[in-house]
Amino acid sequence: MSRLLSALAILLVVASCGGRSTPPANLENACALVDEKPNYLRAFKRTERKWGVPVPVQMAIIYQESRFRSDARTPHTYLIGVIPMGRQSSAFGYSQALDGTWDEYREETGNRRAKRDDIRDATDFMGWYMTKTRVRNGIALSDTRNQYLAYHEGHTGFARGSYNQKSWLLRVADKVEARAHMYHAQLVACRKI
Repeated sequence: MSRLLSALAILLVVASCGGRSTPPANLENACALVDEKPNYLRAFKRTERKWGVPVPVQMAIIYQESRFRSDARTPHTYLIGVIPMGRQSSAFGYSQALDGTWDEYREETGNRRAKRDDIRDATDFMGWYMTKTRVRNGIALSDTRNQYLAYHEGHTGFARGSYNQKSWLLRVADKVEARAHMYHAQLVACRKI
């Protein structure tokens, strides 16, 4: 009987570890990143073909949003510093899509089984969202900085210029743009794009 329980315990441990995707080891080198996770590059290229969003733009924004963690969530908020009050928002997954926006994406694209912790679905979501940003806000798909600002603030917030009152966000957008340029140069050098 103890052998059966031991086997069952081992099976449960192995099964519980199987569903999570660990982030790439080197997030500073796009070539190493996609060599370690070739399925990421396939997802990025698929989204670029379908929606027109360049691979380095997708990569830089995913880096900023989740550091390539499939199960990324926003931090908890606390009342009086100790009483947990839930998370800051419903953002989840690689793309940090909010519940409502994710539901809108699934409804409009017919991709009902899409999951925020699946890199293919997350990049497809980003392509869908950034294409809407281009239509609603006139931002080129290759304009990493403004695409990021609209991604962070939402289409209406971007149109109102809400980001202009957030100097920290403008600095982050500059870093996202610089990372996209860095990733682009690296991917060209290793002939991945």
